[in-house]
Amino acid sequence: MNEEPALATVTDLTVEAGGRVLVDRVSLGLRPGTVTALVGASGSGKTTTGLALLGEYPPDAHVTGKVVLHDTRVGYIPQHPATVLNPARRTGALLHDMARHQVRDLPRSRRRAEAGRRVAEALRDAQLGDPGELLRRYPHQLSGGQQQRVVLAQALLLGARVVVADEPTTGQDALTRRRVVAQLAAVARRGIAVLLLSHDLDVVRALADEVHVMRSGRIVESGPASRLLEAPTHPWTRELLTEPGPLPYAEDGAAGTEALRVEHLLAHHRTERGRAPVLGVDHLTLRDGECLAVVGRSGSGKTTLARCLAGLHRDHEGRILLDGTALPRSLRHRDRAQLAAVQYVFQDARAAFDEHRPVLEQVARTATRLRGVARPEALAEARRTLTELGLGEEHVRRRPGELSGGELQRAALARALLARPRVLVCDEITSGLDPVGRRSLLDLLAARIRRRDGLCLVLITHDLSTAALATRIAVMDGGEVVELGDREQIMTAPRHPFTVSLIAASAGDGAAAHR
Repeated sequence: MNEEPALATVTDLTVEAGGRVLVDRVSLGLRPGTVTALVGASGSGKTTTGLALLGEYPPDAHVTGKVVLHDTRVGYIPQHPATVLNPARRTGALLHDMARHQVRDLPRSRRRAEAGRRVAEALRDAQLGDPGELLRRYPHQLSGGQQQRVVLAQALLLGARVVVADEPTTGQDALTRRRVVAQLAAVARRGIAVLLLSHDLDVVRALADEVHVMRSGRIVESGPASRLLEAPTHPWTRELLTEPGPLPYAEDGAAGTEALRVEHLLAHHRTERGRAPVLGVDHLTLRDGECLAVVGRSGSGKTTLARCLAGLHRDHEGRILLDGTALPRSLRHRDRAQLAAVQYVFQDARAAFDEHRPVLEQVARTATRLRGVARPEALAEARRTLTELGLGEEHVRRRPGELSGGELQRAALARALLARPRVLVCDEITSGLDPVGRRSLLDLLAARIRRRDGLCLVLITHDLSTAALATRIAVMDGGEVVELGDREQIMTAPRHPFTVSLIAASAGDGAAAHR
């Protein structure tokens, strides 16, 4: 263990807000060149602890204890990167502004070239390919994984000696996850202290020098990663590390009649050079009671496909048919029945909620607005669904900002289910959950599909272990479906070279995690 003096120390930190203890007497030190991991379920206090290093706390929070930075700056990579990217400015402008600030002490004649060099270096270190095209895009034109890597590039440009990485591999495929692990390891080798907030145990195993396990705001177990991950002593740590067995969403052969059909879909993004094609899907179908998993690396077109299905991406050609009837391209032109029939659950659930209204009211409004249910009945149905998804009365009366990312993701799923959709499109909804929470949410989705009430699921995911539970799997690369088949064929006998590499990378992560 590196015994150099700590760059940052947290001593007996307690954070109380809204009558709840969010962090309870937490202490830790961050030393140069080391990776310290905070591991725990959603809502355990990981993010609150990490934000304390930036001096950020919930509104009206009562804080005791000490957070001391020893002559250093802190960079922060949030779990939902879109929240810190200016939607009105191109990616290149955001990065160059930061770089110009870093080189302001140089002679004027050298500033532009040096700023450009630093941006290029940060993009390369953040594993972002084709930076020329990426720099011309706005944040909303980037995939979730690309947004996250842009924020990583911003943190590198800051020159911080402490980096807080909040779920840095959330929503990323196995190939990209490997690159992010390599990058964070390289950051640590440069003498930077990394605080890793993560539920991804493979990433924790690959990176962490020291691990602290959190539950209900407290650190319940700490120790060197090699010891704690192989021989945990606390019951909660052991439960967190337990590998769940598979539970398919739908039984083989259980799918019914065709519900959704995609024909000759071609989607574009608008750039300063005009319309650029980003997605081409010739043919795709979905049947009642079926789960179709769509997998691929970040930027492969998965989310664009999902947004086209839901009417959130208007710039496309071709047809999307629901029960044989073409759906309008834009959400604004779909009637109430069509809006209810295709529901979309965002990867970044926080951005989909009004921060000023209680969660229960926002979930209930779906039943009122799309199904005409009276408010008292809608509230009762919303409360039942939220309870089924693990959110009790103490959670549902809070505002979105008072829930963790995982809790808010469950609320977003409940809101979509209250529309009683035919097609439920879930975009990386398990990517921010710990193994226990992920298993619970997948079990609930499986139970919903097995009710055989016509619901079918499109599951956008980077996680092959999640995709392996689906009925069929579509593999995307470069905006195209390069392979489509039942889960057994894709997982055990892939035909396309990209599918082979994706599965090999995922298997390699698992093998590394158990060495």
